[in-house]
Amino acid sequence: MTRVLHLVGSPTSAFMDDLSRLYAADCLANVGTAHEHLVAHVSPDGSWRFPASLADLADAPPVPVGEALARLTSLEVDVALPQMFCIPGMTTYRSLLDLLGIPFVGNPSDVMATGAHKARARAVVAAAGVRVPAGEVLPPGAEPTLAPPVVVKPVDADNSAGISLVRAPEEFSAALAAARAESTDVLVEDFVPLGREVRCGVVVRDGELVPLPLEEYGFAAGHEVRTAEDKIRRSDDGRLGLMAKDTPTVWIVDPADPVTAPVWAAARRAHVALGCRDYSLFDFRVDPDGVPWFLEAGLYNSFARQSVIPTMARAAGIELPELFADAVRAALAR
Repeated sequence: MTRVLHLVGSPTSAFMDDLSRLYAADCLANVGTAHEHLVAHVSPDGSWRFPASLADLADAPPVPVGEALARLTSLEVDVALPQMFCIPGMTTYRSLLDLLGIPFVGNPSDVMATGAHKARARAVVAAAGVRVPAGEVLPPGAEPTLAPPVVVKPVDADNSAGISLVRAPEEFSAALAAARAESTDVLVEDFVPLGREVRCGVVVRDGELVPLPLEEYGFAAGHEVRTAEDKIRRSDDGRLGLMAKDTPTVWIVDPADPVTAPVWAAARRAHVALGCRDYSLFDFRVDPDGVPWFLEAGLYNSFARQSVIPTMARAAGIELPELFADAVRAALAR
């Protein structure tokens, strides 16, 4: 039986640690029993734990990095699934797996670094012929030159943290402050008028790029940009929860819909241009004329049942255990 290591947690913050464990728990509960699953957890203080399961995390003693590396090699895992969503988790810890010779599911650290940096990702896909809104990167102290309406966002934050729609010049100050609270540099982009907003997942199956049915997001009147509250919810007792995918504001698009073909074509180009492997995920704004514009890349997949790529795959008739097994086979082949 293939031994799969789930690399969970975050060295950066309790929030990122909670988020990682939330998705990992959903994954472990739903990917099936065809593989043996092990867990390695990185805490915000940098220590490691090796619990028997995520439910036993509190009982697992912390170990320093040196001992953790020895434990990782002694586990003799066949493949790893990185479940860390902070920048170090998406880059440094994936490089660590490469250094230890542990093949892993998903994109390598250099591709993750490019995808996580919105300005670099848009530059790469634009060079490949994918449409991107006009934009500019503002280092600390710089002021925007683009005229409203524009979208102001941190250049390397995730989950729509710090994003604002600016419709008038007097709104820039608050928007820039919100973005700079999340990142050193700020990306300002022309606002694409709302026709539709969709996400497109691509998976690699038998060496072929397979775009999945699109997921579309509805917007209430006066709410034309997705924010962090649209993606992650926190209950009254402080626990994080995944946003439901079966609400009136989120739905799967019929592949026969005219929007699908141009978005699929753009997603394929973006996947290849960024050097993705196994899977990729892209957000597009579709203007009132039906033209898709690249917004950003999300180059990770937790394989949680409620996360985006498994939801799209399920709509295409690919159940989560099959999707996971395909990705594990691809990683082992590397």
